[in-house]
Amino acid sequence: MTVRSRRSTLGLLGTAPVAAGGLLAAAEPASAGRIPRDLLPDGRFDRFVARRAAADQFSGTVLLAHRGRPVLARSHGMANRDRAVANRPDTAFDLASVTKCLTAVAIGQLAQQGRVAFHEPLGTYLDGFPADVAQATVHQLLTHTSGVGRPALTTERPPDQFEWDTVDEVWNGTLAYLRTRPLRFTPGSRFDYSNDAYVVVGAIVAAVSGLSYYDYVRRHIFGPAGMTGADFFTKPQVLAAGGIAREYATQPAGDRADFVTTPFFPFIGSPAGGAFASAPDLLRFATALHGGKLLSPAFTHALTSGKVVVGSSPAVPATPGQIVFYGYGHVDGIVTHHRVVGHSGSGPGRANNLDVFLEEGWTVVILSNYDTGIRPIVDLAREIITRR
Repeated sequence: MTVRSRRSTLGLLGTAPVAAGGLLAAAEPASAGRIPRDLLPDGRFDRFVARRAAADQFSGTVLLAHRGRPVLARSHGMANRDRAVANRPDTAFDLASVTKCLTAVAIGQLAQQGRVAFHEPLGTYLDGFPADVAQATVHQLLTHTSGVGRPALTTERPPDQFEWDTVDEVWNGTLAYLRTRPLRFTPGSRFDYSNDAYVVVGAIVAAVSGLSYYDYVRRHIFGPAGMTGADFFTKPQVLAAGGIAREYATQPAGDRADFVTTPFFPFIGSPAGGAFASAPDLLRFATALHGGKLLSPAFTHALTSGKVVVGSSPAVPATPGQIVFYGYGHVDGIVTHHRVVGHSGSGPGRANNLDVFLEEGWTVVILSNYDTGIRPIVDLAREIITRR
């Protein structure tokens, strides 16, 4: 299996000048009347992010777009400290669990073609799972209600996981291990966030399509969406590349260490997390998805609309007062009577969030190579957008 690097010039920016701090020049003065001053360059939001970056609480890129057109793109901090490479708008970040959006779209495309049914058990598409596990449905896998796999926050892992150094070893070893895991609860009985369930969904994508999961996403999501800098990069590629953000994980003493150089960084990501993309790539993805380019409007609505109430879950953080549902690979929230869909992602040296405000036409992308919380940044953008 070949993992390709498809880094290219950032097409979204076109010929618009970019300042040293990564600020995208305003493209549409006529639209300024619809845009809150607080979201414009040097506005309240921009200044708040800059203060957090100056205090070393944020390193990464923020991108605000209205009706698909960037309003603010600002990058802070270093993508690679050792090489003195600064974060830029086209820097690729580890998306962590935002990857689940991609996996859900992949299975949604196969469902739209009639090749997968959400109500069917996983045993219809994959063999080798215990009989009770095989009865969990695709719907339950996608909504974190299946009981399949390990808890979200766990130290349980295959004994030789950190020795896997090929794509096939990671893929086959992970699935072999998951086939040994018992159900944790009766499918459909509760919401319990599961990364392993999304690995199984990715395996269904591969089995039904005849492609590897990685190649399927490249061909049917990255390509059609125009995500020219996105890929599932291997660890050697991340170590060698200058345009991919290293992940600076907070240590017990408060300093930060490059997580990519540790044995715990996987050789390649999974359908649950580990795709790499820049902020403009994620904007392209959101625009393509909600513009009907990746799925029909009906299937897009089916994927992004809430299926189960999340309640209190550390894996799906919420703004105070927000009502949160989980759809298929998308969080569907209500923030002060405004609907916002997307997903967050976190882990050692990474913290990300994608918000799409469907009625207001805003897309907010926040990607960070620190694991210092980005929640204050997310919340401020939501406050400004939803108060209008």
